Amino acid sequence: MESLAHHCGVAGVYSPDPSNIPETLFYMLFSLQHRGQESCGIAWEEGGTWNSRKDLGMVAPVLGRYVGEQHSSRLGIGHVRYSTAGGAGIQNAQPLIIDCNKGRIALGHNGNISNGAFLRAGLTEEGSIFQGTADSELILHLISRSRQGGREAFLREALSPLDGAYSLAIMHEDALIAIRDPSGFRPLYLGSKDGSWYVASETCALHTLGPMSMREVEPGEAVIIDADGARSVRFGPKTEAHRCVFELIYFARPDSEVFGTSVHAARSRLGEALAEQDEGQLEADIVVPVPDSGNIAAIGYARRAGLPFDFGLARSHYAGRSFIMPTKHQRELAARLKLHAVPEVVSGKRVIMIDDSLVRGTTSRIIVGLLREAGAKEVHLRLAAPELKWPCYYGIDIPDRDQLISNRLDPQGIAEEVGADSARFLPVSRLLSAVGGGGYCSACFDGKHPFAPKSGKREQA
Repeated sequence: MESLAHHCGVAGVYSPDPSNIPETLFYMLFSLQHRGQESCGIAWEEGGTWNSRKDLGMVAPVLGRYVGEQHSSRLGIGHVRYSTAGGAGIQNAQPLIIDCNKGRIALGHNGNISNGAFLRAGLTEEGSIFQGTADSELILHLISRSRQGGREAFLREALSPLDGAYSLAIMHEDALIAIRDPSGFRPLYLGSKDGSWYVASETCALHTLGPMSMREVEPGEAVIIDADGARSVRFGPKTEAHRCVFELIYFARPDSEVFGTSVHAARSRLGEALAEQDEGQLEADIVVPVPDSGNIAAIGYARRAGLPFDFGLARSHYAGRSFIMPTKHQRELAARLKLHAVPEVVSGKRVIMIDDSLVRGTTSRIIVGLLREAGAKEVHLRLAAPELKWPCYYGIDIPDRDQLISNRLDPQGIAEEVGADSARFLPVSRLLSAVGGGGYCSACFDGKHPFAPKSGKREQA
């Protein structure tokens, strides 16, 4: 995987009896670290006072101090972030916290508002002041500007102008609120255990806290949790589902459930679908994943094809995030720090190399080269996703179209570009069949965007 930027992850806790909520949020966010490594933060109530801690960096160094510290609290939310809309910087780290005419509010947001530039332009023209550049701040402005009285009414009014993706964890006065947009682009789950309530982007964060009952927050649903318990409110009309299929391909953790589907099972089926395409058309000796993004699809491929599976590429888990290197030589060295071919596994073999998707092709070219150096006789590249050709406006930071290799080359040309003997992708139809049919957004593959972005220019009535 060539590092499509993740979006974000949210977490929330409501406890009727005081508990150490900052520590609980640490464990939940640590489980969601894969959803964002740029910044993280928490906000919580303690003795009637709201507190917060957020900074650039990973969960352990930023929030690790709260493991073992005692903080008696009933309410808190947390967030991990990778910038999509709005760019990087501490000013965009979340949760965002304000005092306004609706009281105290803290917000964590996963997704992108596709008409955010348009809404921001209108609010700025009317005198609104923004502290950061993330579109998450728009939601707070719309809440504070609502003339409706009562929590449910002003939430409905504030959310009604929004197009695109938003799964939200909100603190409002003494309540925890979980909200998912009517199209259900991003996952959001609700759990309960021993009288306490938990909200998280993925079930892996809930599993960390031990067995509990859990369910999906439905598209267009707000769950409000306070001293009276949890109640569900519909804030938007039922609409066509547009769940992000990349959650199942790459973003979500394999041990999670998202959209009511096991991520592990879905990725295994994607690998099986790839193998079905190759039946009778390709002879090979071994299936090798690009770790870790291709692991489960490769297991599915090997099982369906009746071929041996092995780790012909070893990954260093201490290499950290990739950095943009100024020279080709430095970029290749950075890739070699992360991955090493295992000659004992691939030498003299016809290798099927499985990865989840292909972005620019740069890293794949290096990996194919590593397998060749280790003695692979043939290397056949297989991607458990269709060709990536279009931008995303709902929470994935996809490069410009001219940087996407599938907009320049067909699969044969891609194989030649990366040095493989062949390259093959999973068509959109097979992808959707493997993950359970309709209700998914596949716009980054087919260009069929449910909501097109609006420019920041004010439209004339």
